[in-house]
Amino acid sequence: MTLLQNEKEVIALMRLIDDPDLEIFEMVSQKLLTYGTGIIPKLEQLWGFTDSSIMTDRIEYLIHQIYFQQLQTELIKWTQNSAPSLLEAGILIAKYRYPDLDKELILHQFELMRRNIWLELNNSLSPLEQINIVNSIVFNFFRFKGHELSELNPEHFFLNKTIDNKHGNAYTIGIIYLSLCEQLDIPIFAIDLPHQFVMAYFEHNYSFMDLNESNAIQQLQLFIDPINGIVYNKKDIETFLIKNEQPEKINNLKALDKNDFFALMLKSLSHTYYETRAFDLADEIESLIILLNKG
Repeated sequence: MTLLQNEKEVIALMRLIDDPDLEIFEMVSQKLLTYGTGIIPKLEQLWGFTDSSIMTDRIEYLIHQIYFQQLQTELIKWTQNSAPSLLEAGILIAKYRYPDLDKELILHQFELMRRNIWLELNNSLSPLEQINIVNSIVFNFFRFKGHELSELNPEHFFLNKTIDNKHGNAYTIGIIYLSLCEQLDIPIFAIDLPHQFVMAYFEHNYSFMDLNESNAIQQLQLFIDPINGIVYNKKDIETFLIKNEQPEKINNLKALDKNDFFALMLKSLSHTYYETRAFDLADEIESLIILLNKG
């Protein structure tokens, strides 16, 4: 039954939101949640007319749960997509904190960056020259600034805030960088390293007698730090892996699956919430990771 068809029941349920009996509030909550986002305007209207702190706290809780329920549904759909988008993943994570964000504004700003890079590219550029162009647009022209994950700032995980304020972490700036490269056919992908991830340029070398792409040999010679665009060579990464007691990994570096990238980002966000003692938020993000792993 829709919201309009059951107006009387909705009004009756909303009158019980501040009932002191927690069992009654739980029953009311579960019923109101079934109406989804359509009931949010009514809850917001009630919030504006009440002076009860219990009522306002519970309304805010209900609105958050409705949006969180919607986010879970959208996440499941994302996992089932045959070609999931990292940019869409970033928007989904941002919706956790900013459920009514302006998605079109994010896409518009992204398109401005993509077009600026596209105007500078041509087929004769070397991998390093391509990387330098992307870096110039992202870090110099648009002035994005990356922050270490150790800063434990949840805001740096939300793509809308990163695009608005030009401040983010390896994940949000990485999403922008990788999505730009994907749309511009630049073979740069995320790879997982101990305690962090970097991006790598995947060169494909073909045999003169066999141009089948599936048989091409992948070579990773250039690596990019998503925080600042600094380019490293294979020796730099090998030294890093030796310091982290995983030297054998240098010969087995592979592009991160988008699902795995998303999971790493959510795990890092959950850890940030946990370390800043936002335990309820950390638990909610952990529940999203479980959904992601089921996809």
